[in-house]
Amino acid sequence: MKLIIFDLDGTLIDTLEDLANSGNHALAAHNFPTHPITAYKKFIGNGVDKLIERIVPQDQKSPTLLNEVKNSFVAYYNQHAQDTTKPYEGVVELLSTLKEQNFKISVATNKYHAAAGPLVAKYFPAIEFDMVLGHRENFPAKPDPAIVNEIASTLKVNKEDCLYLGDSDVDMLTATAAGVTAIGVTWGFRTEEELRATGADHIIHTPLDLLKITDNKTL
Repeated sequence: MKLIIFDLDGTLIDTLEDLANSGNHALAAHNFPTHPITAYKKFIGNGVDKLIERIVPQDQKSPTLLNEVKNSFVAYYNQHAQDTTKPYEGVVELLSTLKEQNFKISVATNKYHAAAGPLVAKYFPAIEFDMVLGHRENFPAKPDPAIVNEIASTLKVNKEDCLYLGDSDVDMLTATAAGVTAIGVTWGFRTEEELRATGADHIIHTPLDLLKITDNKTL
């Protein structure tokens, strides 16, 4: 293996509370009911547009209103994205080890691109990522494999030499569609059962478990 591609939310960093607080702020600003923080584990994963669509009441999903709620969310999240967010235990050690072993490492996330880069820079200042890509306007979101294909192509790495790590069905479907090895992580927002059902080639329970795969050891 030469390239390890990571999802961001629920894989490298625990963003759940900041995302939930931002979503609930946007809902309250429009006099809509809010959701428990744990409910956001199911709302997150397909990008900001889908997140807003999922949290807004069913009878209020006009394009204009969804856009207004999205704007409220983005404005608040841009100011509060680092209030409680933190890397998962073991992630910094894993990333440092991979770089020492000369792996290329990248991030492919459905978080909007303008937020993804600053979060990676904030929480992993000593780690040199080869590419960090978030969701950009007019580009398809995961599970479309375009973002993974772009990273592999830009870094000139064959698909059979890539691993993709994520915590959700979206990630497993993305990896499968891209033709790269899918690694499901159980410390994030979704269940092991969901990861297995949607194509995980391997399941790992701690970040450092990945080194057993890159070292070709049996989990």
